[in-house]
Amino acid sequence: MEENLKRLNKFIGETGYCSRREADKIIEEGRVTINGVVPELGTKVSPNDEVRIDGKLIREKNEKPVYLAFYKPVGIECTTNLDVRNNIVDYINYPKRIFPIGRLDKASEGLIFMTNDGDIVNKILRARNNHEKEYTVTVNKPITDRFIERMGNGIPILDTVTRKCKVEQISKFTFKIILTQGLNRQIRRMTEYLGYDVTALKRIRIINISLDIPVGRYRDLTDAEIKELNELIEPSSKTEEASLPKTEVPKRRTEFIKRDDPRFKGRGDY
Repeated sequence: MEENLKRLNKFIGETGYCSRREADKIIEEGRVTINGVVPELGTKVSPNDEVRIDGKLIREKNEKPVYLAFYKPVGIECTTNLDVRNNIVDYINYPKRIFPIGRLDKASEGLIFMTNDGDIVNKILRARNNHEKEYTVTVNKPITDRFIERMGNGIPILDTVTRKCKVEQISKFTFKIILTQGLNRQIRRMTEYLGYDVTALKRIRIINISLDIPVGRYRDLTDAEIKELNELIEPSSKTEEASLPKTEVPKRRTEFIKRDDPRFKGRGDY
């Protein structure tokens, strides 16, 4: 392992970010972090370490970002906290430092992306950017037409009403739902509001990537999938304000009032 270690200033220099001398300066200024910790001069790094300058992840030249599709089993926690038992990072045991995009509840299973590309994370996680996520859900009681209708038209949870969404019954106890929101435990809360309990929940698609691997396994996204994914999320706003739905300002009604009308009092000239 020792032979894979590099001095931090050399690593930064080899990325093309700046010279080694300039790297020493920004390290001294505290602008560099390794795995979230500000290092000292002379610190060495391994290929698995996450090096950031001013919060931006840097990589060696020609190093391709990692993009994985992973079938998360039930019981695995979507956290990078290695102190948490059954965390997703330890479970995958990938040779590079990666993290999940978003999360799936511990009791849920299905598709989740793993990456070391912070830019794509920020774009995908914008909840109002209409990125589709598709699930199959099994509940504890027979599904009714009324249940499907109400699920699709919006349910009041978490001090809001969920967006309208596509819901389709696929068996007596199972339905499919496509969300463009990411509220906390959204599907479970929606079904609970209608008097149902979720017995199984599986995410089968995120945007253009469908679940096509065995449970507990992962695969690299193909170049074609990554290209299409980037094209689909490119219009995504990087600001929360710009992603809010636009509301029309009501036009002011023009009203002519005679000077002897009591309502005229206190108004300026027209």
